[in-house]
Amino acid sequence: MIHTLLSDGWMLTTTPANAFEKPSDISAEKQQITACVPGTVAEALENAGMFDRNNPHPLDTQDAWYRLALKTDEPADVMLHFAGLATVAEVFLNDTLILSSESMFESHDVPVHLSGNDNLAICFRALAPHLARNGPRARWRPQMMNTQGLRLIRTTALGYMPGWCPEIHAVGPWRPISYSRPAKQAIKDLVLRSDLSDKGDGLLSIAFKLQNRTDTISVHCADHSMELQQNDNGGIAGQLTIPGVAQWWPHTHGTPQLHDVTLKIGGETYPLGQTGFRRIEVDRGSDGNDFTVKINGERIFCRGAVWTNADIVRLPGARADYDLWLKLAADAGMNMIRIGGTMTYETPEFFKLCDELGLMVWQDLMFANFDYPAKDETFCEHVKTEVSQFLAGTALSPSLTILSGGSEMHQQGAMLGLPETIWNGPLTQEILPELATRQRPDVPFVANSPSGGALPFYPNAGIAHYYGVGAYCRPLDDARRANVRFAAECLAFANVPQQQTLDRHLSVPAVIDPIWKKQVPRDRSASWDFDDIREHYLTELYDVVPSRLRSENPSRYLDYSRAVTAEVMEATFAEWRRSASSCNGALVWTLQDLMPGAGWGVIDATGEPKPAWYGLKRAFRPIQLLLSDEGTNGLDVHVINETSAAQDFIVELTCLRDGSQPVVSARRELQLAARRTATIAASDLFGAFFDTTYAYRFGPPSHDVTVARLKNAADEEVISEAFHFPLGRSRAMHDSDIEVHLLRNDKGNWCLKLTTNRLAQSVHVQVDNFRASDDWFHLAPGAAKTIELVARSGDEMLPSGEITTLSSKQVLRF
Repeated sequence: MIHTLLSDGWMLTTTPANAFEKPSDISAEKQQITACVPGTVAEALENAGMFDRNNPHPLDTQDAWYRLALKTDEPADVMLHFAGLATVAEVFLNDTLILSSESMFESHDVPVHLSGNDNLAICFRALAPHLARNGPRARWRPQMMNTQGLRLIRTTALGYMPGWCPEIHAVGPWRPISYSRPAKQAIKDLVLRSDLSDKGDGLLSIAFKLQNRTDTISVHCADHSMELQQNDNGGIAGQLTIPGVAQWWPHTHGTPQLHDVTLKIGGETYPLGQTGFRRIEVDRGSDGNDFTVKINGERIFCRGAVWTNADIVRLPGARADYDLWLKLAADAGMNMIRIGGTMTYETPEFFKLCDELGLMVWQDLMFANFDYPAKDETFCEHVKTEVSQFLAGTALSPSLTILSGGSEMHQQGAMLGLPETIWNGPLTQEILPELATRQRPDVPFVANSPSGGALPFYPNAGIAHYYGVGAYCRPLDDARRANVRFAAECLAFANVPQQQTLDRHLSVPAVIDPIWKKQVPRDRSASWDFDDIREHYLTELYDVVPSRLRSENPSRYLDYSRAVTAEVMEATFAEWRRSASSCNGALVWTLQDLMPGAGWGVIDATGEPKPAWYGLKRAFRPIQLLLSDEGTNGLDVHVINETSAAQDFIVELTCLRDGSQPVVSARRELQLAARRTATIAASDLFGAFFDTTYAYRFGPPSHDVTVARLKNAADEEVISEAFHFPLGRSRAMHDSDIEVHLLRNDKGNWCLKLTTNRLAQSVHVQVDNFRASDDWFHLAPGAAKTIELVARSGDEMLPSGEITTLSSKQVLRF
């Protein structure tokens, strides 16, 4: 069917709640503004200068009427398609009610007759009265939401979590509206599924019905095809086997290979989309407490971040809206994105882009924190519809890797001291897993995030939400002590954006200004916020007094604040990725901010990577070098090769006094097989004892930093670097002389080649109209570092900018 989008010509009118029953009751004098569809009331009002996302007013206390003069060429019977209406909505055609919708997460198809000159109207009823209604008694009440009514209404929690996100309510036709005319040969009840056998064969299952009988039907994929037969009821089903198919991999471990799927019916070709073939398993380990994702039989260390939304006002779902964020995720070496249960379902376009980029998706179903009324038949029908529609829309996507029954429902009940029989109920144990298993048996289902272990929030079993390092202000070594198995979210900090973002959008004193504080996340009713958490680690890592630094040197304070979260994240993932770690994956909270400021996101709301993003980019490299302080066992060097090919490396290790003078050094060639790791003790590299960790303290310390480099054996190009500070970072702050040379690389892109005479900590590269490929990195003597510059606007102007370091007050301009 050809769908005709109904996107232009809509007018929006807001009225008091329940003031009008149908569109003709609305006075012609009522103010109207133009509105985008798909879109939201907040977007339409913002475009009209009537809504401020920085100071939002409630949008759930009034009715919102969308009206369209629908003109077509001729009278016709058509199907109206509503892909998503937020939230309690009534649809009228020529003043006649044709649809009532009570869920933001359901789509609707309505057959109608168009005369050629019609009026289509949608009333989004004020949600606040519905949220205020009483339902079945809840056995627990979460504190993070400002209304308990969310447990009864199928809508997003975005906008109802003070301290977590701006209170911008989701109202309006947030997904497309279209109509279609009957096709000559309608394909109905289409069910598709792709999988990979243990032998490496692609398995494409297909089932559907045809409106009319036909003689020739075939399905085609990856240069293979099979004939399909129609039974007496018009049903067609079959499974195409593709021997030795090119497999889909996360981009960190291989190529995310995709294949076109098409139907041929009676000489006509019907494209069905693209799919990839992969096999997903979850290994729980010998003790049953692990959570290891395996793709095509290979263990994958999952790393990435939790998705929030591409735009909190528009709630968009087109490919262009996702493109920036997901490409930055892939560029940072992330291989998994989690969509949490407090957000919204994203469109199939999101998953198609993840398919192409090789990003696995952990999908929470949209349930979070509440005690949902699982015994209510109407509620359960809505649940079944939304989940079935979501799974049908993503049926071909190989990126969908984990399905979860929601977020923190088990944790919420358990933390309130309730027994498991109360919080571990039929919704997550029966209803949701049955739906998931029936439609996506290829995707493992987990009851909740977090879950597993003696209590669902203990990190040493199953799935954790780990904030020992972070909100609970535990020391960095807690990342090892906690014995984390898999952190579906972790490491939440008020990550400070780059200065250019603050200059444009938040040019106020950091921390002390109320406007700044408004953008800083906090847990509802907590006496602290995430600025306080960041400052705790600022003291721990750099031995500074944040309040004094902030008052005496505000710009220096911001630079320390930018550097510290990048350092904490890089150090924590170094711990988790070493071969002896119990951790099998971790996802940072969150990928992007919803508003400009020091939010949880590692990318700011304008799309600019924060220093924390660069720290993660270094931590997530598929070919990686790590250092771990093993105390009196010395320093261990870990080399990781996640690629599908064996690699020849050179490992170099140097201990420097005063950040410049080599005290001891070593060099070794290493061949590492595909998807393997190696651990080498520093003493083995040196060939003799040397107190690299300064654990024995025989006399004064001989060095203040150890630098490790992993080089390509063929050309000695540096692939990865790692740093260890035996005396702490504050004891390795040095003035350094950095030299910079501007040149072009083989791709024709501008690059900076940097060298230094002494260790420079947290080097920041600020280049007008360019984004640096690395930033806030440590620079050590002994090897040049090349930074590629990516033009923001595509201009070929000569780059200019400045280089600063955390360890020096000097500014190098070029």
